Amino acid sequence: MSTIKILKFGGTSVGKPSSMHKVADIVTSTEGPKIVVLSALSGTTNSLVKIGEDLSNGKGKEASKEIETLYQHYLKFQDELVEKENSKAKAQFVINEHFSFIRSLLKVDFNENYTKELLAQGELMSTKLFSIYLDEAGYRNNLLPALEYMAIDENDEPDMEFIQKNLKALLQKHNGYDLFVTQGYICLNADQKIDNLKRGGSDYTASLVGAAINAELVQIWTDIDGMHNNDPRVVEKTKPVAELSFDEASELAYFGAKILHPSSILPAKQFNIPVQLKNTMDPDAYGTMISSEEKSKEIKAIAAKDGITAIKIKSTRMLLAYGFLSKVFEVFEKYKTPIDMITTSEVAVSLTIDNDSKLPQIIEALDDFGSVTVDKDQSIICMVGNSVVEKKGIIKKIFDALEEIPIRMISYGGSKYNVSVLTESKYKKEALIALNKGLFDL
Repeated sequence: MSTIKILKFGGTSVGKPSSMHKVADIVTSTEGPKIVVLSALSGTTNSLVKIGEDLSNGKGKEASKEIETLYQHYLKFQDELVEKENSKAKAQFVINEHFSFIRSLLKVDFNENYTKELLAQGELMSTKLFSIYLDEAGYRNNLLPALEYMAIDENDEPDMEFIQKNLKALLQKHNGYDLFVTQGYICLNADQKIDNLKRGGSDYTASLVGAAINAELVQIWTDIDGMHNNDPRVVEKTKPVAELSFDEASELAYFGAKILHPSSILPAKQFNIPVQLKNTMDPDAYGTMISSEEKSKEIKAIAAKDGITAIKIKSTRMLLAYGFLSKVFEVFEKYKTPIDMITTSEVAVSLTIDNDSKLPQIIEALDDFGSVTVDKDQSIICMVGNSVVEKKGIIKKIFDALEEIPIRMISYGGSKYNVSVLTESKYKKEALIALNKGLFDL
């Protein structure tokens, strides 16, 4: 099965009938057997979330109005998607079937189980409509229901044994097909109820499917031509990075590169399946290839992560005291709050978190160890490259570029792939522009 390619398209790629037509062109012009993973039409999941919230809060009228607005959107979508009367009838049947279920939720005692089923309707409809369009265009295809092979265990982790066994069985059952369509994001949980993959959504599905069948390649199609060397939403002059290693891509994703969720390439890395980031708007652009290959020792890209809180614990008791850090870490473990960066001195430790929901409890617990200082509205800026910490002169280049930026913390040497600094978020844009010029001469 290693010759199969996985092509994943997000909501914006299938948000309009014309966009879905373009996706079909890309898919059908890609050589060899392939599995297409689709998200829900853009905006659908947000609408379904709102419907679920209204139902949970007993706002039946508001939910009903939202349902009918979404229904009309789908009727208009299918009318522009397909031309033939029999195709329109099939599309209408699919839409009516799913909205019949959604409307039925107005009459039940709504709970969390219904929420998961409600959210699954978007992917189920987008894939069925896409399959109908492919049929009309003359492309033989087969739907692979994700709820028959994609599953998570009691820890919300992918059940790879179940996925491999059931996906391979489905493919063998439909031997002779070269084009398959399946849903991203949705799955079964350990209780065999409808659930979702949470982290990474449809990208995660594509990576898991690729790993399960030892695919040749996983392609993630978005509206940008690959991973850029800097944040194009903040910095005007950026360029796509042609090649990244799995570790480089993971660091960039974790520290703010929105094109990819940090969890989504883990299965591909584990099974050594290359992942290519491609642009739906410019299919001929190479994009970014992510693989196990580690090449030049240089900074490839910069990413920034906002919403960071810095916490400093100062204590003279820390001097030469063993076990101090373990006690500090126990506080964060107790309140299930991950730490991003950490620096220490003889009498103080500074660290950062990106989730401050338990901050009051954390501060109260840390007060036992010494004086606690909290700085909110911080940003981590991460410079990533293979063995970047081993390259001579790289730190000088970074800090020459940042000479006008106040730096709160520095992380260097914890990973051979990144150098990170912490600054107030108000300086982020200035810092990214300065680094773009200082490191890439852009």
